[in-house]
Amino acid sequence: MKAAIFREVGQPLEIEEIQISKPGPREVLVRTAAAGVCHSDLHFIEGLYPGQSPMVLGHESAGIVEMVGSDVTYVKPGDHVITCLSVFCGHCEDCLTGHMSLCASSETRRTHEEEPRLSQENKIVHQFANLSSFAEQMLIHEHALVKIREDMPLDRAALIGCGVTTGVGAVFHTAAVEPGSTVAVIGCGGVGLSAINGAAMAGASKVIAIDMVDSKLEMAKDFGATHVVNGNNGDVVEQVRELTGGGVHYSFEAIGLKATAEQSFSMLRPGGAATVIGMIPVGVKIELMGAAFLQEKKIQGSMMGSNRFRVDMPRFIDFYLQGKLHLDQMISKRIALEDINEAFADMKTGTVARSVIMFDH
Repeated sequence: MKAAIFREVGQPLEIEEIQISKPGPREVLVRTAAAGVCHSDLHFIEGLYPGQSPMVLGHESAGIVEMVGSDVTYVKPGDHVITCLSVFCGHCEDCLTGHMSLCASSETRRTHEEEPRLSQENKIVHQFANLSSFAEQMLIHEHALVKIREDMPLDRAALIGCGVTTGVGAVFHTAAVEPGSTVAVIGCGGVGLSAINGAAMAGASKVIAIDMVDSKLEMAKDFGATHVVNGNNGDVVEQVRELTGGGVHYSFEAIGLKATAEQSFSMLRPGGAATVIGMIPVGVKIELMGAAFLQEKKIQGSMMGSNRFRVDMPRFIDFYLQGKLHLDQMISKRIALEDINEAFADMKTGTVARSVIMFDH
């Protein structure tokens, strides 16, 4: 099958033929229908997070089941599914206490003694996030997917696999935004737009979108932003305080930078909570005013929207089909796998929300 291979930091991905194994007892072979190009993938290409090579990146995807292992009963060939990197074992402490997105059990992966899921000329090709969706097929654990209704378009379903669940989930689950509260979202890419959409659905009275690209701020209004702030036009924190009379109840950082993480904390009102969604590069530290904690201000992280994806994702699909969750506008481009490096170049310009790879089987 064709796949986009990551071989070296800072270098373009290479489209090559690789081999995929047959499903083990609890594995599922999925034919990839659509895969979103996510900023998290770019972090590994740029070396901001360590990764193995050669490796097939990609983790935001939807497809159709082709084959299942002998012990799989949840799905069957022909089922439509969304994949999720929050693969769960189902019986560790994190899973049993409702924190399935934090499950780190190794039993959902193949051991070093087993045949690798992906290979090329009898040498291992590493799997990314237990998925590797920049390929025509995926071989994954049965707990890395959710079955979905067949009237859901698979290109929009793919977005729910990461960006939407991360943004909306951070609002619903991690921060538990209350109706009538005020919200600020820093960064209006796919995750930030989803957080804005989630805040509007949660009933926030003010949703302030913050970015440095006017076209993204205009798009944010379509997703539910009541106010927009361009970071080029002065002190962002002061503008947010002025709009809210002292600061927001909830802020969400959806870029992954030291400066914006610090801003997300500084723009809180007393008792407010900042949630850092963005992937801050490994080794980078943030600095906060210690005295601010006397005002009961909080800062926290969020992993994939603190999801329970087999419950959340079908609900998000219902929200989309009811017109509440805005996915159509999020897709800036539909591309072929061969155009993937161009998609990353577009991402660096900051002008696209999401490029989606369409697999024409």
